[in-house]
Amino acid sequence: MPQYAAIIFASDVDPTKPEAADMMKDYAEFHDGAQAVIRGGAALYPTATATTVRVTGGKGGDIVTSDGPYAETKEALTGFYLIECADLDEAVKVAARIPGAWDGAIEVRPVVDFGQ
Repeated sequence: MPQYAAIIFASDVDPTKPEAADMMKDYAEFHDGAQAVIRGGAALYPTATATTVRVTGGKGGDIVTSDGPYAETKEALTGFYLIECADLDEAVKVAARIPGAWDGAIEVRPVVDFGQ
């Protein structure tokens, strides 16, 4: 069965802080209801903790890092789920139940199977 990455773009909040407790309850409810298709995933710390890495000059070039995310946006990449669904239609239905879809967006993208 194909797998899909459900990439969550939502408000940039720290899921470990007390003020995120209600949101985390919604995610726990989603997780409980979608256990049959969830194959993995993780929440991410806020973008302030991000480090962006680039290599100048291509392979073997100088490593350059900068604090913060790759792109500055209103909605941040806050986490993802790896889900296994029969097809894209089912994956979209699952993604619509992820709490981040209610005030942000979920990008659903097929995962390449390299046969491992």
